[in-house]
Amino acid sequence: MDHIVEIQNLTKDYEVGFWKKRKVRALDGLTLAVEPGQIFGFLGGNGAGKTTTLKILMGLLFPTEGSAKILGRDISDVEMRRRIGYCPESPYFYDYLTAAELMDYFGQLFGYDASVRKAKSADLLTRAGLPEKDWNKQLRKFSKGMQQRVGLAQALINDPEIVFLDEPMSGLDPVGRREIRELISSLRDRGTTVFMSTHILSDVEALCDNVAVLRGGKLSATGKLSELLVQSEGDRAFEIMVSGVGHEAIQHEIASINGCRVSSKPGGISIEVPSESDIDPVLAAVRQLNGSLISVNPVKQSLEELFVETAAG
Repeated sequence: MDHIVEIQNLTKDYEVGFWKKRKVRALDGLTLAVEPGQIFGFLGGNGAGKTTTLKILMGLLFPTEGSAKILGRDISDVEMRRRIGYCPESPYFYDYLTAAELMDYFGQLFGYDASVRKAKSADLLTRAGLPEKDWNKQLRKFSKGMQQRVGLAQALINDPEIVFLDEPMSGLDPVGRREIRELISSLRDRGTTVFMSTHILSDVEALCDNVAVLRGGKLSATGKLSELLVQSEGDRAFEIMVSGVGHEAIQHEIASINGCRVSSKPGGISIEVPSESDIDPVLAAVRQLNGSLISVNPVKQSLEELFVETAAG
């Protein structure tokens, strides 16, 4: 199996309107492949088609055109679903069950005996960051973040080969996000593939090996995150951080160097130059003003800039 997820020309049209029906295309010819053993980031703005894609993969919606395979099997294959996990953006469970009862219920669906169910539930709820004191609390008393943790735990009850997560950080505070990031990272270490839809770009940069960006239901960019963010060697820019010089003074000294950008940052003065050959003249100007060098680093395009370019225009 070369790819754990294969999507070919996936298209989804919705009919909207009451008297005069018209079609709205939520997904337009999406073709995508995901390799096993990685964390794959699925990005896009509101209405880009991320959740529609996940619902089609999970069998909750039917595509208008196209096909998809998971684990080498068509998404209509019921047996394949025993080997995957899924947590929607806003998981909803029966309010009067406790977290422990919910986990036991899902364990029974997969045929585990009582002792295995109990051990798996304790392990997964702990890994998801839900305190033991809350395991026997009814879900109706849970906050949004607590429900999200339980949703993640149930998605892993069957030791899936691939888990699909729709906005897994939704409703979590910074501490909770860090715990869930560590959980997702540990899944990759165990060989589990993670297909993750999210709008929190810092989590994508921290976790994802490969990404795909959707715009208006179409694939706008895909590839290794490191390759998408790094500029080509020929036009690589550099940021020089210095201290002990004034903004206007250094700007005046390097005015003859084309393409330099000077800005004030909390750590000092940032000078961005378009090429490596411009570094020495800038450093000479800094020394002339009795300033100090803090750092010199190649400039990478930020994920936010990539996202705006590909998803917004």
